[in-house]
Amino acid sequence: MTQRALDSSGEQTPGSSRPAMIDAGAELDPVHPVDLPPSGHRATGLTTAEVAERVARGEVNDVPVRSSRSLTEIVRANVFTRFNLIIGVLWVIMLFVAPIQDSLFGFVIVANTGIGIIQEWRAKRTLDSLAVIGEAKPTVRRDGTAAEVSTHEIVLGDVIELGPGDKVVVDGTVAEADSLEVDESLLTGEADPVLKRPGDPVMSGSFVVAGGGAFTATKVGREAYAAQLAEEASRFTLVHSELRSGISTILKYVTWMMVPTAIGLIISQLVVKDNNFKDSVARTVGGIVPMIPEGLVLLTSVAFAIGVVRLGRKQCLVQELPAIEGLARVDVVCLDKTGTLTEGGMDITEVRPLNGSDEAYVHQVLRSLGSSDPRPNASLQAIIDAYPAGGDGKAAWTVTEAMPFSSARKYSGAAFTETDGTSSAWLLGAPDVLLPEGDPTLDEIDHLNEQGLRVLLLARVPSGELDAPDAAEGDVPTALVVLEQRLRPDAAETLKYFAQQNVATKVISGDNAVSVGAVAGKLGLAGAENTLDARRMPTDPDEMATAMEQNAVFGRVTPQQKRDMVAALQSRGHTVAMTGDGVNDVLALKDADIGVSMGSGSEATRAVAQIVLLNNSFATLPSVVAEGRRVIGNITRVATLFLTKTVYSVLLAILVVCSQVEYPFLPRHLTLLATLTIGVPAFFLALAPNKERAQPHFVRRVMRYAIPSGVIAAAATFTTYLIARHHYSGPGALEAETSAATLTLFLVAMWVLAIIARPYTWWRIGLVAAMGLGFLIVLVVPWLQDFFALKLVGTTLPWTAVGIAVAAAALLELSWRWVGRRFGA
Repeated sequence: MTQRALDSSGEQTPGSSRPAMIDAGAELDPVHPVDLPPSGHRATGLTTAEVAERVARGEVNDVPVRSSRSLTEIVRANVFTRFNLIIGVLWVIMLFVAPIQDSLFGFVIVANTGIGIIQEWRAKRTLDSLAVIGEAKPTVRRDGTAAEVSTHEIVLGDVIELGPGDKVVVDGTVAEADSLEVDESLLTGEADPVLKRPGDPVMSGSFVVAGGGAFTATKVGREAYAAQLAEEASRFTLVHSELRSGISTILKYVTWMMVPTAIGLIISQLVVKDNNFKDSVARTVGGIVPMIPEGLVLLTSVAFAIGVVRLGRKQCLVQELPAIEGLARVDVVCLDKTGTLTEGGMDITEVRPLNGSDEAYVHQVLRSLGSSDPRPNASLQAIIDAYPAGGDGKAAWTVTEAMPFSSARKYSGAAFTETDGTSSAWLLGAPDVLLPEGDPTLDEIDHLNEQGLRVLLLARVPSGELDAPDAAEGDVPTALVVLEQRLRPDAAETLKYFAQQNVATKVISGDNAVSVGAVAGKLGLAGAENTLDARRMPTDPDEMATAMEQNAVFGRVTPQQKRDMVAALQSRGHTVAMTGDGVNDVLALKDADIGVSMGSGSEATRAVAQIVLLNNSFATLPSVVAEGRRVIGNITRVATLFLTKTVYSVLLAILVVCSQVEYPFLPRHLTLLATLTIGVPAFFLALAPNKERAQPHFVRRVMRYAIPSGVIAAAATFTTYLIARHHYSGPGALEAETSAATLTLFLVAMWVLAIIARPYTWWRIGLVAAMGLGFLIVLVVPWLQDFFALKLVGTTLPWTAVGIAVAAAALLELSWRWVGRRFGA
C-alpha cells in the first residue's frame, strides 16, 4: 500500500509532524500496558474476557454522554441567584412585619423559579434523548469480528477501525494504516492532514480525511486528550450569547443603582414622622422589591429551554444553546451542495468511452474500482450499484495498490493485476483536474455540467505511483462517467424562505462550478447564474470578500478555501452560518458563526457543529431560524417591560428620599401591578411567534425605550401622589393617596404594555384587555379592595389620576416615536 500523502501544495507530507504535541497522548498505561500488534499484522482485538477484565478495573471510556447539566446544577442555577437572595431576605422580613398580602412577591418568585426549573429539566431530557440518537458508534474489533459499540463502552486496549470522516474518539496508537491521513486542526490549528503509519500516535479530537486503518486505544475516559473539551462543548449552556451578556450588563448597572437608592429609602422611611416601625419597613421593602428585574433572567432561560424542546420535536439537536440565538442573527448561509441541496445518493445516467475504448473493458475497470475501496463515497457507491462485483459473471481484478478519494486531490485511484496477468493503474476524479487546460474533452464536459449533471473522468495512468505529485500527468482519458444527483424535495422551498427573510445564500462546493450552478438554478436560487471557479478566486481577503458578495455559486473549492471564504464574509461584518456533512466541511464549520451538520454526516462534522439536523433535512433550518428570532425578538420586547419597572421604581425612591415623604406603595400594590402589566403578559409575549430579523446592540435597544418610559411613569405617578397629599387629610388619607397613585401608575404601565404588544392581533388585544379587566375587578370587588388596600375615594382625585395618566400616555407615544426616528426601530 502507498505510504505517501499530498498536502494542499502538492508536496509530500512527512508521516508525523507534531511529535511534541502528541507524545503525551501516546503514553501507555503504566500499570496495565497495552499490547500492540506487530506491524503489518491485522489486529484481532480483545476477547470478551479481556473486555470484562478491563471493565472491572475501571479502564472504560467513562466520559459522560453528551448531555446537559444535571438536575442538581439546574436547581442550583435557578434558585441561588443574587436577586433571589435579596428578595428572599426581604420576603422573610415581610412575613414578620406585615400581612400576608404584602408577602405575595415571595410566593411569585418561588412559582417563577419552579417554572424555570421544570422547563430546563424538560429541555435537559430532550437534549439527552437527542444526544443518544445522534451519538456516533465506532467500529471496534472484539473476538476477531468488527461491531459497532457506544463510545462509552470502549475499553483500554480496544482496536478501533477508522475510515474517512471518522472521529478519533480516544487516544491511541496506529495498528494498521492504508493511506491513512488524519486532520489534527481541531487540536493544533494546522489544517494540513498528517499521514499516519503503524506505531504513530493519534489523538482524540482529530479525524480521518482520507484512507483507512485501525488504532489501539491507549488512553480512555477523562485521561483522553479531548475528553474534557468534548464534555464542556456539549453542555446545556447560555454563555457567549449577546442576549445573556446584555442582560448581565443591565443587571450589573441595576445593582449599582439599587444599593445606594435602597439605603437612602430605608433611612428616609425610618425617620419620617408619624410612621410606625412596621409600616416603615413595609413601605421600604415596597420600594426595593420592584427595582429588581428578577423575572427577566428567568424568562430568558424559559424561552431558550422551550426553544430547545420545540426544535427537539423536529429532530434538531442544539449542542450549544446560544446557537438558537446565533442562527437568528445570520445574514449569510453557506451551503455545501452534496447532502444539503442534493441527497447523498447518485445514479449513473451514462458512461461514454473515450479515444476508442472498449465499453465492456471500461465497465470492468469501474467494477474493479468499486471493489478497491471498502469505504466508498457517494460517487463510487453509484458505480458499485451500477457495476457490482460479479456482475455479468465477471470477477473484479486483484487490487495491488489503492488510493482513497481526497478532497484536496479531487480524485481517487487504484492499481490492479488483471485476469490475464497484466498490470494497470487508474485514476477517477474531476475532469478539469485530471485533464490539461484546453483539452477538447472539457467542452463536452461543460455541456453536461450546464445540465446539472456531475461528470467524472476515468483515466489510465501509464506508470509511476498513484500518489506521486505528477500522477495525473500523461494519463490517458478512457471514459466519462455521468452521474445525476438526487435533489432534495424540500430544498427549493427552504431557499425561497431564506430569500424572503433577506438572508443571502452561497453554494460552496468541491464540484464543477457550472454543474453546481445548474443544480442551484433548478432549485430556484437567486443569482445561481453567477458562478465562480474557486481556482480563480483571489487570495487577498478583501478581494475575496468582494467576490463572495458578487457571486452566489462557487465550485472546485478546497477545504482551506471554504475556511477562507467564511473569514472573508465575516470581515465584512456578516454573520455566517455554514452547513455541511463531509470531512471537507469541518474547517469551515468550525470557523463559521454557526455550524450546522447533517445527522448522517461524518462524526467530525457533528463534533464541531453547534446544530445537528438528525433527520438530515435541510428544511429544518427555517424552523431553527424562526425559533431564534422568536426568542430574541420577544425577549427584547419584554425586557423593555421589566426595565421600565426598574427605572420608575428607582426614580420614585429617589423622589421620595428627596421629598422626605412616605413611600406611596406597599409591596402588595406593586405585586399586583407587576403581575398584570409585566409578569403574565410577558410570559405570553415571550412565547409568541416573531419573524423579525434579530438586531445587534441588545442593551442599547432596550434601554433607549425603557429609560424614557420609566421616567414618564415615575413623574406621572409622583405628580398624582403629591396632588393627592394636598387633597386628602385625616384618617385613611395615606391609603387614598396610595390608591390614586396606583391608578396612575397602572394606567401608564398598561400603555407601555399596549405599545410593546404592537402590532396587534386578536390575542394581543385580548391579553391587554384581560389585564385591564383584572385591575378593574380589584377596584370594584369589596374583599379585593380590602386585600390589596386599594379604594378610590371621591371622584375628583381618581379622575385627576386618569387625566395625568392620559397626558403621560401621549408623552410615551411621542417619546417612542422620537426614539424610533432618532436611533432606528
